[in-house]
Amino acid sequence: MKAVIVPVTPFQQNCSVIWCEDTKKGAVVDPGGEIDRILDAAQQQGVIIEKVLLTHGHLDHCSAARVLADRLGVPLEGPHKDDAFWIDRLPDDCAKYGFPEGKAFTPDRWLDEGDTVTVGDCEMAVYHCPGHTPGHVVFHDAEDGIAWVGDVLFQGSIGRTDFPKGDGPTLVRSIVEKLWPLGDETVFVPGHGPLSTFGQERQSNPFVSDHALSHA
Repeated sequence: MKAVIVPVTPFQQNCSVIWCEDTKKGAVVDPGGEIDRILDAAQQQGVIIEKVLLTHGHLDHCSAARVLADRLGVPLEGPHKDDAFWIDRLPDDCAKYGFPEGKAFTPDRWLDEGDTVTVGDCEMAVYHCPGHTPGHVVFHDAEDGIAWVGDVLFQGSIGRTDFPKGDGPTLVRSIVEKLWPLGDETVFVPGHGPLSTFGQERQSNPFVSDHALSHA
């Protein structure tokens, strides 16, 4: 699997164009906006977008998802159905923050723990990781050791839990029980900011490092 990160929206959300090297078939993960920039990035790599994947329902991650999927005539997969209420409120949230798309939608496929998604000949496992939002999912490519974690985990931080239906202890459990077992060497693409590894965060993250949790 190969990937190019395209920061989009005033929130500088890490949208990713990912693709299978063998087939050049790809997907867009979390298109929060700026569709033309996303499509230009895919074109520069010779990638044929075959689907849109979503980690969760916040506007900076998904406000352009249905517009992009419809423009390309491709399916939209994710997040977990517990984020439906976030997607339903997209028009209001986008108007509030000045996002141009803001179209509510129902994905072609809701995702759940244990599901898989394909990108060309590549396959990623789906993990339901609530806490930041109740329907947040994470995509893990075991073969290449990389995960797209949305706003669950960041370099040196974790997702906010002060939004509706957010929950701090649930988020920490998602990280410890779902992400850490994927291995210290796993590189993750967060929803914002620089990449890191799970091992680095277990050592130094002030919220979920092994040391921090042992003294919680």
